[in-house]
Amino acid sequence: MAGTALTPSASRCVMTQIVMPGHTNGAAGVMFGGVMMQWIDVCAGVAAMRHCGGRVVTASIDRLDFLHPVRVSDVVVLNAQVNYTGRTSMEVGCRVETEDMLTRTRRYTTKAYLTFVAVDEIGAPRQVPPLVLETDDDKRRYVQAQERRADRLRAAGRGAR
Repeated sequence: MAGTALTPSASRCVMTQIVMPGHTNGAAGVMFGGVMMQWIDVCAGVAAMRHCGGRVVTASIDRLDFLHPVRVSDVVVLNAQVNYTGRTSMEVGCRVETEDMLTRTRRYTTKAYLTFVAVDEIGAPRQVPPLVLETDDDKRRYVQAQERRADRLRAAGRGAR
């Protein structure tokens, strides 16, 4: 049984981090992309776990765009939510911004799309609850996620199923 259908907002995860010197390349003070990837994977993973009510594994990071540099002492706010569900998998989008503590303004710095598979206690894929689309943004994200899924399947030589 896949469980009760849930909205994207029910899966939403907001995570805040501060960039410390050890998160950067030192001389330029710019954050390592790998550290950002780790933070994104954790935030998106929590959103996927909230949606399916259990364990997940990261199947792929479809797209990761670094739009602006993130520097030491920046406050980083990560927002993730489920955009699409298949039978056992989910696409989670993660939007990353930096927040200026003095002005309270935010700058959009990074975006990523990840696919997670729900797994049972022995690591076998299990069914996930369907997604209930409430808003126009939910519907737009869902359609765009379907297109990305079809592209992934074509690239893997499996065609869109």
